[in-house]
Amino acid sequence: QLQLVESGGGLVQPGGSLRLSCAASGFTLDYYAIGWFRQAPGKEREGVSCISSGYGNTYYADSVKGRFTISRDNAKNTVYLHMNSLKPEDTAVYYCAAPQFPVQGMCLISKNEYDYWGQGTQVTVSS
Repeated sequence: QLQLVESGGGLVQPGGSLRLSCAASGFTLDYYAIGWFRQAPGKEREGVSCISSGYGNTYYADSVKGRFTISRDNAKNTVYLHMNSLKPEDTAVYYCAAPQFPVQGMCLISKNEYDYWGQGTQVTVSS
């Protein structure tokens, strides 16, 4: 059974850092594009970042570019989202997602392209 589990969220002060993890079971992450999304209260789920299979092409939303970094550890079957210089507007539940089928070398940006989702991890940026 394909499963994604996020962890690493928490409460952090503005300017602080967190590292989110997305651990996969039931499939090999390296063959799939993996996306990170977030949803704040009363807002739609939005794409934050994506990493493609293989070479690891990446995508970042303008709102996080230069502050967030996505990476993959194939040995641990885990994708990470390193978040620096956090702002109150980064507060949201963060989700990782995978498509139903492997996609070679492409980053998927739209949430409609993803079929499997984790349960989410809460990130709160507040002083």
